[in-house]
Amino acid sequence: MPSSTEPIELIATSAFGLEAVVARELKQLGYDEQTVEDGRVTFIADEAAICRTNLWLRSADRVLLKLGSFEALDFGELFDQTKALPWSDWLTADAEFPVRGKSVRSQLHSVPDCQSIVKKAIVEHLKAVHGQEWFEETGPRYAAEVSILKDRVTLSIDTSGPGLHKRGYRTLSGKSPLKETLAAALIQLSYWNRERPLLDPFCGTGTIPIEAALIGGNMAPGLKREFAAQRWPRICPAMWADARTEARDLATDDLPVPLIGSDIDQRVLSLARYHATQAGVADHIQLKQRAFTDVTNRRKFGCLICNPPYGERSGDLESAEALYREMPRVFGKLESWSAYVLTSHPEFESLFDRRADRRRKLYNGRIECTYYQYLGPPPPWQRGTSRE
Repeated sequence: MPSSTEPIELIATSAFGLEAVVARELKQLGYDEQTVEDGRVTFIADEAAICRTNLWLRSADRVLLKLGSFEALDFGELFDQTKALPWSDWLTADAEFPVRGKSVRSQLHSVPDCQSIVKKAIVEHLKAVHGQEWFEETGPRYAAEVSILKDRVTLSIDTSGPGLHKRGYRTLSGKSPLKETLAAALIQLSYWNRERPLLDPFCGTGTIPIEAALIGGNMAPGLKREFAAQRWPRICPAMWADARTEARDLATDDLPVPLIGSDIDQRVLSLARYHATQAGVADHIQLKQRAFTDVTNRRKFGCLICNPPYGERSGDLESAEALYREMPRVFGKLESWSAYVLTSHPEFESLFDRRADRRRKLYNGRIECTYYQYLGPPPPWQRGTSRE
């Protein structure tokens, strides 16, 4: 099953609200031919992109190999058109190929039936190619996905395996952890860059400062883990080796400004220190036990990015609201800084007593949140240029 130089279609999936962030990351990797839709960015690339995007994408959920897309109004159409796709170009004769699915506003609304039909169609395709009646499924894993939206079927294979938020450094978990992919997106949606200090006064197990250190050091977030497609014969080991070598060569250990995380809970700070060490960025992060009300910083320009308690998943509502009312006084000590707050509380701006300069709807897991952005002045060396 040799590698091919023919272009392929890949899909980078994302949480709703992060599609533009993922599209920008793909463009930075050189993949400009793309289509952005709700929850996904489809792009044209070569096979090496399977390796590079899995290693480098910070805010995407996973990378899928798109096998085909078509209209289907009944199970017969679904079966016939699925069987006609080039599954054997990728799947080995011993492939393990579970099928997961979803259907939204479509005639084919029974997801279990759709999964069963697709599984049968793939089996029939492989029977015709390999001339055998039974497949043990003891080999590499090719998790297939059937996604149906308004009768449009998209069939794909997951190249990532575990979601891309599993970087490999966070092996211990605290209460209500923020996904690494969302933390990276919050940073990329801010005005922070590696020349400016960053402060997270509710850092918990350290996800936001760790992701900032990875971004500031141009470190590929997937470098410490493996992916499903590493076991696929079509993607040769040399291709993965080249992608990892490229990632290591592009990383830098020179961060000019320290990143600061603080929390009142010493237990979660010990987890944060462990995770920073596991991620290889402990030298660039200062972690302090400190109450939010005691937060300050001597530097004039910086970015405060935080995911404080919402009052629905961590802590009670009254204490969360008291915290929000205290924020203007604390943020006032950092008057030239930009501040970014992610919360699900619908009355945050009223409690904060100031409307945000920008708002963005995001999802923290299944919780609908708003990312409130209070923008400070640009540093003197950036004035006259775009702050994004």
